[in-house]
Amino acid sequence: MAATKSSRTSSLAKSTGEIFTRKWPRLFFIVAALQAILGIAFESYTFAQFQNGLKDMTDADWGPNKKDGQSQLKTIPTFLGLLMLGFIYDIVLVWDALRMKNTIQIIGLCVANLAFLVYGALQIDQIHQAIIALRGYNAFLDPNVWDEVQGVLIAIPCIIALVTIILSFIAWKLYQEFAWDILKHIGADYRMKKRFLHYQVYIALLKFDFFFFIGFTIQFLVVVGGKTPVEFGLTAAAIPITIAILLCAAWFTRREWKFGMIIVMILYLGGLAYFIYKLARIYDPIEKDYYMPVRKSLTAFAVLTIILIILTIINAMVCLFNFGRGLKHHLNSPRQEIDKDQASYSMNDVKQAPLPTRMTID
Repeated sequence: MAATKSSRTSSLAKSTGEIFTRKWPRLFFIVAALQAILGIAFESYTFAQFQNGLKDMTDADWGPNKKDGQSQLKTIPTFLGLLMLGFIYDIVLVWDALRMKNTIQIIGLCVANLAFLVYGALQIDQIHQAIIALRGYNAFLDPNVWDEVQGVLIAIPCIIALVTIILSFIAWKLYQEFAWDILKHIGADYRMKKRFLHYQVYIALLKFDFFFFIGFTIQFLVVVGGKTPVEFGLTAAAIPITIAILLCAAWFTRREWKFGMIIVMILYLGGLAYFIYKLARIYDPIEKDYYMPVRKSLTAFAVLTIILIILTIINAMVCLFNFGRGLKHHLNSPRQEIDKDQASYSMNDVKQAPLPTRMTID
């Protein structure tokens, strides 16, 4: 057990070290880290300006719209905190993708950056509306809060857009670089490489599912709350349950346990129904006032999560059909190196009979 743990630690240190010794992985990590540092710095500045400009609203007279006023008060910290959490989680996924040489996850990170871009653009209007609403409740000591943070909020999606373009170019270079590493691990069998690709897609989707589900739930719990304590408690309990489901999903796939995968897919369908129901409630004429402070962002998170769950279900089925076809051995065995002469025979499964050796004497 100790030897296995030591081996894993050594492997982790080696794979992490390779990120910084190779050109394109190093550049990808540095660019993503700079985005995270700038994004967190700008969001922190906005949060500081907002908090410093607020009055003490502990015993404030909200009038007949107390719930709306308190929700607006929570909106800005929630938006800012969620995007900062997104930047931190993004760095973790970047490290994980580069360490595992997962090209699918790297491409997914570029797509996720587009989601951050949309969220960053949405938060400008949502924060502006929250500040206007709070001005109506005379909540600010500093009436110029919006003027102080507007430029910073606009800069965030601009930075994300530029970084997305740069990361997409580096991702193309990494795709070329990591192709050889995958070949050394999986071999030249075309069908096996295809199964490994499906596995990579599925694992990457699970990681993105986690963030978007947590993002939706945090906004719901902090800003919207629940109409009843039971609804609030059930929503909060969904977070650890979701984490357990996603971890089990990855483990069942790696171990090729069919019954576990079927159970997980049934739970995915339950999650899909939940988000469709929540999306309908956001626009229900009776319920919409509860969601108004975060309506746009909740809609974006709900739609993205629904799309991700559908893609996850499809890929889970593909992985299930691939069980028992040899991929498990590659996933659960140490990486083996093969030389280029071995790998250069063929990139598919075509079997060729050996040509006879003949000598002719003229």
